[in-house]
Amino acid sequence: MADAGGPGSRLSADEVHSGFVALVGRPNAGKSTLINALAGSKVAIVSDKPQTTRHRLRAIVDTEDAQVVFVDTPGLHKPLDALGEQLNRSALLALSDVDVACLVIDSTKPVGEGDKWVARHVAAAKGAKVLVLTKADLPYRIPIERRIESARGLAEFDDIVVLSALEDFNVAGFLSTVTRLLPLGPRYFPREMATDQSLEVMLAEFVREKVLLRTRDEIPHSVGVSIEDVTHDDKNAMTTVVAVIYVERDSQKGIIIGAGGEGIRSIGVEARADLEKLLGSKVFLDLQVRVKKDWRRDASQIKRFGYGEGL
Repeated sequence: MADAGGPGSRLSADEVHSGFVALVGRPNAGKSTLINALAGSKVAIVSDKPQTTRHRLRAIVDTEDAQVVFVDTPGLHKPLDALGEQLNRSALLALSDVDVACLVIDSTKPVGEGDKWVARHVAAAKGAKVLVLTKADLPYRIPIERRIESARGLAEFDDIVVLSALEDFNVAGFLSTVTRLLPLGPRYFPREMATDQSLEVMLAEFVREKVLLRTRDEIPHSVGVSIEDVTHDDKNAMTTVVAVIYVERDSQKGIIIGAGGEGIRSIGVEARADLEKLLGSKVFLDLQVRVKKDWRRDASQIKRFGYGEGL
């Protein structure tokens, strides 16, 4: 019997390959960069800092004969606080009811114990399994064939894909691979919908991304962002966004504000460009910085920010 989605096949108008595809892996494996490449627009923030992804984000890729819902998850890591535990829980829950589980591995690094730990959870998932080796655009100290050989033994995979999301190398091939593994079913989301993230979450995340890109050491881990108000002035085609950046100590507040306010101004300028693209209007961004001591250890504060399982 021919594959319903194979070459030469024709699906009826209400027959599409549809389902959910989870991307799981260690921090900085390239999951969010791949999500953005698949979506064709920025829906997930990206940085080289651990815990960049704190929400279990869904990006919808819709074609004529398929609707693939990609689930981007926080990087799995050894948790040091309540926030880390919640992020791990969110990532692992994403595997509980998906059609395809993708183990995402940074191909420029050796396969480690962390990858093996994540792979055991992928192996236990009910759906199909795909091994994804990212960052194929970067130079290798070890040939990619050896990376594939060491990673393919982590679980029983239905397919293996090597790609570079930054260079758009084999991203379409990856999409074709997971689409082929999906069952026939309905479109779960409207065809024009790119993500199920709320507007407030996306605004907050775009602000937090700029803080991550401009700070280092303990600051990125200690930052949470809350959107307090969004108002649109139709007459002047202007949206006002009030955002509060939370940190855990007064010293961190000073670092973010910077000498003479230079730090917070730079964050605002860079964030506003993304916000204007998202909202399709000019943006007045009112940024404030407040201290909420040890918020990462407070479950109620974590819930307030919507991290992990979301609001």
